[in-house]
Amino acid sequence: MSPSFAQLGVPDAIIRALADHGITEPFAIQAATIADAMEGRDVCGRAPTGSGKTLAFGIPLVATVAQAEPRRPRALVLAPTRELAEQISTELGTFAGPIRIGVVYGGVGYGPQMTALRRGVDILVACPGRLEDLIEQREVDLSDVDQVVLDEADRMADMGFMPAVRRLLDQTDGERQTVLFSATLDGDVAKLTRDYQYEPVRHEVGEETPDIRAAHHRFWKVTTADRNQVTADAVDAVWPAIIFCRTRHGSDRLARKLGQAGIEAATIHGGRSQNQRTRALDQFSRGRVQALVATDVAARGIHVDGVASVIHFDPPEDHKAYVHRSGRTARAGETGVVLSLVQPQQVGDIRAIQRRVDLDEPVTEPDAGEIRALSPGPTQAKPRRAERSTPADKGRPSEKGRTSANKSRRSKKKARSRSGAGRTEQKPSTAESRTAKTGGGPGKKQSGPKKGRHPAKPGNRKARRAHLQPGYQGERRAS
Repeated sequence: MSPSFAQLGVPDAIIRALADHGITEPFAIQAATIADAMEGRDVCGRAPTGSGKTLAFGIPLVATVAQAEPRRPRALVLAPTRELAEQISTELGTFAGPIRIGVVYGGVGYGPQMTALRRGVDILVACPGRLEDLIEQREVDLSDVDQVVLDEADRMADMGFMPAVRRLLDQTDGERQTVLFSATLDGDVAKLTRDYQYEPVRHEVGEETPDIRAAHHRFWKVTTADRNQVTADAVDAVWPAIIFCRTRHGSDRLARKLGQAGIEAATIHGGRSQNQRTRALDQFSRGRVQALVATDVAARGIHVDGVASVIHFDPPEDHKAYVHRSGRTARAGETGVVLSLVQPQQVGDIRAIQRRVDLDEPVTEPDAGEIRALSPGPTQAKPRRAERSTPADKGRPSEKGRTSANKSRRSKKKARSRSGAGRTEQKPSTAESRTAKTGGGPGKKQSGPKKGRHPAKPGNRKARRAHLQPGYQGERRAS
């Protein structure tokens, strides 16, 4: 029988916050790792995507993190993608109470992220690239970080982030606690564990290659000319669907073709701004579109419940990519459909992938009726184009109305300009007068009090852990 959160040593305040969100019993990876992480030990965990890793490392962080000074976080979570970083931050916020959570990633402006860091962030969730940019601009200092989490470390290795991850780890407290989670623990991940973890306790949950056989796998024979229409028919039969394409341009083109076929689709890939990616994911998770067309940036780090089908519009690079893509459906005990569109010249590559993932399915002619019978069907009504307006659009005048109003305002402005009405002389403010006399300007730096020395840290792990908060409390101490 799995231990309860209380038996694992989780503070009552966190248990109550989790219960408010319907979480009352720990998942396997949480039951295996929380107690060790709460004690300050280094943890090396292997678990498949969607197994509850965020709570496994998030609960110990929230329960034990010390209060941070401005620009000097005390805990750091590194994630490979913007979407995963945002989701980790959001999930931690549901039970963090007074603990301050910050998140930094590329694709958005620096301003809000810098503001949060200047105010002080206890736990910082970050993508490596943007974090290094902020360090270079001296907006953040990692020398006080004594708790580090590396989430989806294998994905960071695949994306070429390992050199940056090592540089970041080298800037943290040498006596830090390091927790690492990954779907695999070999290759670069094993080297990282060897070099940056101290006698880690190892926990493994689930198969090293996730069992994707909970889904129904189908392989359809198609030509280049009919792929778009076959995809539209498949989505119309089983949705919500995530469709994987090889390139950004191919994703955008397919989304347009689906729209012409009456299928509402959104795109998500590295060429879209963060706001566009966030909006597309929100539309998909809320059922406002039937399909999310994506490159492999969405193969990991995006956790959307209730995905009914995954369509490999372009074949995956290898069997690992097939597993990661296909894992978006048939999650948490549900079923799903995984459909691969196979052109004649791709049959050999698909057979090789099938052998590596232990599948033996024929390549057949497209049959939307078959996959419709395999799926319980969508829980929402099919979205209509007329329903795509956002809440911000409600109450706005029509385009015609806005044009008329703009013309009216321009006419009034011209009339005032001819008559000279409304023109008044403004006297310079006192501050402006002083600036004119002294030659100073708004860009001139002002001197301020020098920052005091940071308290020295203990020199060993046991002593350092004694300086962590003894437990999660309902209120923060006064600064």
